[in-house]
Amino acid sequence: MDLANVIDLCLSLPGAEETQPFGPDVLVYKVGGKMFAATAPEDYPARINLKCDPERSLELRDQYDAIQPGWHMNKKHWNTLVLDGSVPPKLIRELVQHSYDLVVASLPAKSRPKAGFKTSGVKCSSPVARAARRRA
Repeated sequence: MDLANVIDLCLSLPGAEETQPFGPDVLVYKVGGKMFAATAPEDYPARINLKCDPERSLELRDQYDAIQPGWHMNKKHWNTLVLDGSVPPKLIRELVQHSYDLVVASLPAKSRPKAGFKTSGVKCSSPVARAARRRA
């Protein structure tokens, strides 16, 4: 699974939005105003930071060399996935959903996405994300 596909997955989740609070080179995916994923699309190899349950984080890091402590993040709660093809796509999808679910569960009930709510369906909306898709 390449970065463009992971970005599309992030944007497909209910209430998800792409932001650039750290400048134009870092894409941050949020739900309810809270981050669940972040990437710098110009980095090589491509990688993405995802929130993760601390115990599961340790297990995944032991199992996959491409899953590392979160780069520039709280290493207890965040993993960096290097998208080098060694992590199965099914697991990447599960980890994106897990990150999203952890953040949604932490939101006040009134801030959670409504059941059935979908984003606009715009894929890779920012110029940086579009560039990542072209490189894929």
